[in-house]
Amino acid sequence: MSAKAISEQTGKDFLYKHICTTAAIQNRFCYANVTAETDWKRLVQDHPWLLTERLVVKPDQLIKRRGKLGLVGVNLDLEGVKEWLQTRLMKETTVGKAKGILKNFLIEPFVAHKQEEEFYVCIYATREGDYMLFHHEGGVDVGDVDSKALKLLVGVDEKISADTVKSQLLTHAPADKKEMLISFLVGLFNMYEDLYFTYLEINPLVVTKDGVYVLDMAAKIDATADYLCKAKWGDVEFPPPFGREAYPEEAYIADLDAKSGASLKLTLLNPRGRIWTMVAGGGASVVYSDTICDLGGVNELANYGEYSGAPSEQQTYDYAKTILSLMTREKHPNGKVLIIGGSIANFTNVAATFKGIVRAIKDYQDPLKEHEVTIFVRRGGPNYQEGLRVMGEVGKTTGIPIHVFGTETHMTAIVGMALGHRPIATQPRVAAHTANFLLNTSGGTTTPASSRSASFSEVKTGAENSSAQKTRAGLPPAKSTTLFSNHTKAIVWGMQTRAVQGMLDFDYVCSRQEPSVAAMVYPFTGDHKQKFYWGHKEILLPVYKNMADAMKKHPEVDVLISFASLRSAYDSTIETMQYPQIRTMAIIAEGIPEALTRKIIKMAEEKGVTIIGPATVGGIKPGCFKIGNTGGMLDNILASKLYRPGSVAYVSRSGGMSNELNNIISRTTDGVYEGVAIGGDRYPGSVFMDHILRYQDTPGVKMIVVLGEIGGNEEYKICKGIKEGRITKPVVCWCIGTCATLFSSEVQFGHAGACANQASETALAKNKALEEAGAFVPKSFDELGDVIKSVYDNLVAKGVILPAKEVPPPTVPMDYSWARELGLIRKPASFMTSICDERGQELIYAGMPITEVFKSEIGLGGTLGLLWFQTPTLLPRYACQFIEMCLMVTADHGPAVSGAHNTIVCARAGKDLISSLTSGLLTIGDRFGGALDAAAKQFSKAFDSGMLPMEFVNKMKKDGKLIMGIGHRVKSINNPDMRVQILKDFVKQHFPAAQLLDYALEVEKITTSKKPNLILNVDGFIGVAFVDLLRNCGGHYLDQKRLKQGLYRHPWDDISYVLPEHMTM
Repeated sequence: MSAKAISEQTGKDFLYKHICTTAAIQNRFCYANVTAETDWKRLVQDHPWLLTERLVVKPDQLIKRRGKLGLVGVNLDLEGVKEWLQTRLMKETTVGKAKGILKNFLIEPFVAHKQEEEFYVCIYATREGDYMLFHHEGGVDVGDVDSKALKLLVGVDEKISADTVKSQLLTHAPADKKEMLISFLVGLFNMYEDLYFTYLEINPLVVTKDGVYVLDMAAKIDATADYLCKAKWGDVEFPPPFGREAYPEEAYIADLDAKSGASLKLTLLNPRGRIWTMVAGGGASVVYSDTICDLGGVNELANYGEYSGAPSEQQTYDYAKTILSLMTREKHPNGKVLIIGGSIANFTNVAATFKGIVRAIKDYQDPLKEHEVTIFVRRGGPNYQEGLRVMGEVGKTTGIPIHVFGTETHMTAIVGMALGHRPIATQPRVAAHTANFLLNTSGGTTTPASSRSASFSEVKTGAENSSAQKTRAGLPPAKSTTLFSNHTKAIVWGMQTRAVQGMLDFDYVCSRQEPSVAAMVYPFTGDHKQKFYWGHKEILLPVYKNMADAMKKHPEVDVLISFASLRSAYDSTIETMQYPQIRTMAIIAEGIPEALTRKIIKMAEEKGVTIIGPATVGGIKPGCFKIGNTGGMLDNILASKLYRPGSVAYVSRSGGMSNELNNIISRTTDGVYEGVAIGGDRYPGSVFMDHILRYQDTPGVKMIVVLGEIGGNEEYKICKGIKEGRITKPVVCWCIGTCATLFSSEVQFGHAGACANQASETALAKNKALEEAGAFVPKSFDELGDVIKSVYDNLVAKGVILPAKEVPPPTVPMDYSWARELGLIRKPASFMTSICDERGQELIYAGMPITEVFKSEIGLGGTLGLLWFQTPTLLPRYACQFIEMCLMVTADHGPAVSGAHNTIVCARAGKDLISSLTSGLLTIGDRFGGALDAAAKQFSKAFDSGMLPMEFVNKMKKDGKLIMGIGHRVKSINNPDMRVQILKDFVKQHFPAAQLLDYALEVEKITTSKKPNLILNVDGFIGVAFVDLLRNCGGHYLDQKRLKQGLYRHPWDDISYVLPEHMTM
């Protein structure tokens, strides 16, 4: 999530450190924190003013209206404070619906003042800018400030001024205090912006002749701006909402999440509950929680959480074992249920993630049986059939009741089964693997004829994109009604080869004449060509280092799909919008700071550019175009009939749920006309109404489906559009998040925007308003498909929709790597090796795991003996031992890397040892082997210049340079390289100092928060460790000969022959 509440102490600390104002702010840093473990003697030593001042004491646990609740002790001496705390500290209290323990208190100096010296000020973020509210009467009885306070909107990219503050906010303020208030309010707003606050309230703000006193303060900051604000924020702790304990398991999962490019979330609601969930997807996780609560399970719901973004097997295992550990600590008289659910994945390999869950189930099989746990599984997506098969098998082998369902079962049907509200369905026999859809039997290489180009009810238009190019004099360029056609061309920012291949396969199956991707932009390499498939045929797409060249050489492109990271997405998006040919942009990255997103939105509005995202999978227009990974792999594209247009258009926030909508709509109607996932952030680039109005004005769309969610007010604009007659087509709408009002404490769901800040933003209120406005609103998500079918059938009966005859779609050949993953093919290996295996959890030397090599203390001689002769021979000081250790862990990198590859090929060609060795050594450079030296130079230069680790990372990013010694193809923060771990432990124990290593490890924390495999690798570690050391104090050749391998010739089918067009076979 982005906006996170901080403690009052943290908020005041930020304010006192960073506000710039001429107003005299009193009592700076005068606060003391008290918990049950506080040593009062030490506290008084650290804060001597506690003995001389009258004091105020209050809990600092995100509790609103503490004064009204009698939770503020005023005008006390220190003994009075202790006495006041005796009846409250570590005592349970109720605040609203939440019960919690008062455990964290703040003591501050008491400020004697008059009522007329109290003021109220609040700043909060909205889509259009930041509002500052000011009321000349503050304090406990301020009342409804929204109706009382004066408001000032400071628009996005605008600056606050003293004149506007004076004229719009201070009309009722005392004249003798205006100048002091102006300076303070301007400074407060600038600090709010500079430190990426999203909410800041001070009540009361006391202004006397002596200066300004900040008495009570509440604040939220945008946690995604950590990479920008780390130097100013420091390490921030985000306390849980009052009424919910901070469990160590939640902190553990949060730590995993921070180290991962995937999303891993866990909130414990009731650890004694019998209903546990492990749901894939931010939107799906909310839907499952809604359904559990709808069926009466709110008091037994133990947790909320989600995993998404293609977590690795190890990450999924760690997540699953945490949940299984929690649910098997206390028995329930009725047994327990675990719901492993999810929508249809767009790109996550379901079988791979299920491997981690299966490992955890096997590890916990005895406690699961002892606690009478029944497991219900429903999932879809890439390779889901294999995942479900493995899950079913583990149920049979362990004796744990596991019920498994795929896409043929409604997503939330398993909830009713788990809670006993519906019978457990007979599990249908599913296809063995994804491939059943995909194998091409025709053998042809040409683009197939169209199976169905349009719905019969669609009105065909000529120049679909013409409106995008029209500009009205004096007004921003008009946005197009039609974003995509079957002639749309796109540029993809980022080296996302899998996503691009998916787009090309979609194009092919839709019978497009040309690929929809014209080029790619990747600033970390030089201009080159990248290989892809167009059906059976191999094609080359250009990759450009800079955007300008791509735009200049491809003027036909009007769509950009950005896979830029959250750190570079803003800069690359702003750069893209300098080119007027781009009319639509999809921003995939999640975690872009909200302030930057709003700047993107403002520029897009000025330039007439439609933004889809951020934090989205994209969108799809069947038969025409798809963004990146939208719609999943080809089996789902075909199963959901996305290769040709239907009559139903939808818009959703969730990317995973958009794929579920594809499935629901394909089963209940003639299919999808167009679908867009606008993204889960608080401020998506385009909103529901932007797309609903496009659909309203598109003749081929006959009905509209909207999947809204808790948080924000966009759904009320749909109500207004229906009432005013701007929307006349049938709208089926459901807002997820209905469970939120049933929880006793606030729960932040998977999407950053899924949080209600007022009653009108709840899902229940929005569903009610939509129904009253005339939208078709189901009673629950369970009934969404039924309502869609009812509306569709009615339109067919009226003759509004004329379903077209189905024709089998064309087929696309399967990629070799995916066929191998599914076990459909086998291929003889080109090489044999007997000395090293780097594929598993840890490196193996001649059958001995690297951890065993060190446990056996065989030394350097023994290691070389292992690698060269496969028999360790033992060889019997601090620096020497470290050098030997470095040689041990880098003695071999496996047969797959370039140096070893060349040595093997030369040996098999009959060359001598020296020739073979030098052949491998000649490959050493920046890309292979040379990272050790370069890492030592880069880290030393940054450290010696005094740069903070975050500044170093940002500078390298800005300069377009890779950080040498960072990154690994296989290992990650969650699957660490044991070599690095062992060396790290040795250095920490034996080196007198390791300043550069400590610096490099801080850099690693930053890089792994972006992507888990951006770790400090063994080359980088050795490079920096050798610098610390100095500042502070032929195996594959023999192996190939032993195995008697013959002359090697590379197979033709593994080579792309780039020939003139007339010579192509």
